[in-house]
Amino acid sequence: MYRRSALTSAMHVDLLTLYLLAIGTLLASSGMTLWEHRTHPRRSKELRLLAAGYATLAIGCAAVIIRHALPGISGSALSNLVILSGYLLILHGVASLSGRHYRAVSIAILVLQALAWAIAGARWPNAVWIYVCAFPIAIVSVMTSRELLRNDELKSLQSRYIAAMVTTIHAVLYAGRAFVLPWLAAVYGQNIVAIAGEITIYEGVLYSVVLPMTLLRLIREETHGQLLQESQTDYLTRLGNRRWFFEEGGRVIREGETWRPISLLAFDLDRFKAINDQYGHKTGDEVLKSFADIARSVMGPEAILARIGGEEFAALLLRHDTLRAKEVGETVARLFAETAPLRVSGLGIGATVSIGLAQFEDEASTLVDLLATADQALYRAKSLGGNRLELAQSGMPPVVEPTGDRQGTGARERS
Repeated sequence: MYRRSALTSAMHVDLLTLYLLAIGTLLASSGMTLWEHRTHPRRSKELRLLAAGYATLAIGCAAVIIRHALPGISGSALSNLVILSGYLLILHGVASLSGRHYRAVSIAILVLQALAWAIAGARWPNAVWIYVCAFPIAIVSVMTSRELLRNDELKSLQSRYIAAMVTTIHAVLYAGRAFVLPWLAAVYGQNIVAIAGEITIYEGVLYSVVLPMTLLRLIREETHGQLLQESQTDYLTRLGNRRWFFEEGGRVIREGETWRPISLLAFDLDRFKAINDQYGHKTGDEVLKSFADIARSVMGPEAILARIGGEEFAALLLRHDTLRAKEVGETVARLFAETAPLRVSGLGIGATVSIGLAQFEDEASTLVDLLATADQALYRAKSLGGNRLELAQSGMPPVVEPTGDRQGTGARERS
């Protein structure tokens, strides 16, 4: 009898220690997450919601420890509703990453849980605490996992799968408490309930550590990816920049057969210096953005399209032979000549573009050579009056550029 009492006391201390450990880790996670919101301003709101969720869970766990000190079922009901509110705040934080919210659903879940305590709690307090309370936690955890997996902005980040796995395991555990544990208790007795309680606490401690750290890593990975994308994006047109063009283009060339036939279009806006001089640089920027929008809409997302100089653009067209690439280039030139003046402040600006077209392997074997070959065709198009597309010719002698250097990063303006 004495040994059983000692064992029970030791188990009680162990559970209390685990609760205290969960409270400590949740508060630490809340503090770290709140601190991070200053270094990730784009996700400040989401990080503050997550921090509030972890802190609320910690408060709920603290309330569990002292719930029996409150009269009747009020302690159990209050601590359960606080814990559920913490899970709902975490759901809100995760859903906000993709701009979604669950305000009405959250209120409904809390109201239903409060009604469950009011209706059944007085007669079956243990059943409500052990079984009924587990069901909404399972539901909210499933919703959290679903939000992580359906977020297209995070689809390239591996951390979201870890976070989704953690919340899914949490949901399965609580769903088992709600639906499987009552049957097991009827078959094997109340000892199985005590074991399930210990498992829940152990898993809860892991949840309180792994999920916050994983979500923080997710935000950091997203921020890093955005910084990398910004470093590879032209600030004005939002197309790729020169560095990105050669990195992506080099990758495509190395992959070879996967993307062939490959064509390259080199673009240069005609008389762009005159547009800047006559209408100002702001209007010139609008002309550049107008061309970028038209080219992007014609070529689609698969094209490797970039601004590689001041008024110079280049596009790698994957699985495009010469005839198909020529049609694309001529469509861009026609739409730009027709619509650019209408897009730029209603001014009657005669904006046109010259284009050179080269085919990978037919005229060149590397991306640098391919761009140089397309450049030669482009110079010929400009010498013929501009607003036209010229095909590269095999064996064409190199052309000395009149100004600037294509291997540099500065703008080059042609008359």
